[in-house]
Amino acid sequence: MRVSVIGCGHLGIPHAAAMAELGHEVIGVDVDRVKVDRLDAGECPIYETGLPELLTRHTASGRLRFTTDIGEAAGFAELHFIGVGTPIDADGRSYDTAQVFGAIRRLAPHLGRTCAIVGKSTVSVGTTAQVTALAPAGKGVEVVWNPEFLREGHAVEDTLRPDRLIAGVTTAAGEKAIRAVYAQIIDAGVPIFITDPPTAELAKGAANTYLGLKISYINAVADMCEAAGGDVARIVEILGIDPRIGSGGMRPGIGYGGGCLPKDVRAFTASARALGVDTAASLLRAAEVINEQRTDVALGLIIRALGERPVRGAQITVWGAAFKPGTNDVRESPALALAQALQQAGGVVTVHDPQAVPTAMDRNPELEYTDDLAGSLDGADLVVLATEWPEYRQADPRPLAARPATPLLVDCRTTLDPEPWRAAGWVVHQLGRPGQAAGSTSG
Repeated sequence: MRVSVIGCGHLGIPHAAAMAELGHEVIGVDVDRVKVDRLDAGECPIYETGLPELLTRHTASGRLRFTTDIGEAAGFAELHFIGVGTPIDADGRSYDTAQVFGAIRRLAPHLGRTCAIVGKSTVSVGTTAQVTALAPAGKGVEVVWNPEFLREGHAVEDTLRPDRLIAGVTTAAGEKAIRAVYAQIIDAGVPIFITDPPTAELAKGAANTYLGLKISYINAVADMCEAAGGDVARIVEILGIDPRIGSGGMRPGIGYGGGCLPKDVRAFTASARALGVDTAASLLRAAEVINEQRTDVALGLIIRALGERPVRGAQITVWGAAFKPGTNDVRESPALALAQALQQAGGVVTVHDPQAVPTAMDRNPELEYTDDLAGSLDGADLVVLATEWPEYRQADPRPLAARPATPLLVDCRTTLDPEPWRAAGWVVHQLGRPGQAAGSTSG
């Protein structure tokens, strides 16, 4: 098929590259000329595992190209994916869908033949009906909502091999268009749910909000463990073996961030209130409150780990700037929020990240940064692990221990095996787990 992807950001670029990988001819559309020129040259402005290789391969083959001319895309494609951003609105609760409706208004006058508009952006319930009202009548234009369920850092994999596909349709022609563009994925056995548009629109918010609830729940349990001297890692094992619960997504830490979960939980909570379901809204709001408090919880753990040493004047290295591994996205990053809090408390903070230093510098230029993992420990009184990159789990603590005078590690993601670090002379503290000094071997 000939496909356009309107909006070239964290959603649109991986989707465009993946559609090319599936064999479609793809044109990406964005208003940013500099970004479009970089993409057309095969340069990837965001980091996603496997994406640079896909982009380079398919721009070189001619199967994937980019433009700022939405009219060119309208004349080229028979199916138009809408992948523009829907950030949280000025009210702090609902989605700002201005880019969605702006894209439709720019596209609609150029549509003169049968085609499908397929929404990928995360939106509030009722958006499909509003988009349909903007589409040209009598031209055979179908509107379908096909929410994405991408995990940042896994966007390519989740597009090519998703857990499921969802399409909110109103006609058989809309369903036919979706089945055609995803034929290869459906043939591989991925289940597809054909629903009405409101169900498809609510499904994305429901999924992300459940994940937000799950993360906030285990963080609340971690706080209880911290107070009682329990071990949250063992509780996760105990809960995770229950097939009704599962351990996926249940890792205690400094909370969720990025461009999806925070805004989706807020907007889903607002939708519950707008629908008059106040008890559901109260439950969802509780998850938000727990997440909002995670920086303070982590800061408290760090202060306890330092003991009599003050934060003010301490040389602190924060490992991690991205909100999660596998991406350079720093939107609402808990790691950067913690780094800022440590700096505001008087610490001398240096941030390391394998991929996100440039994006973090743009967003938080007041912090110091380094690309050198080993060098990030030079002179550090304290190392704080704030993003669970595999580079940190794989780091050898033995040569690193010689760098700080008294090596102190606070693992705010509860992701490291602490024993090799303690054996190498480090004092290790983890959220929700009993603190142990170097050389301790108690369980």
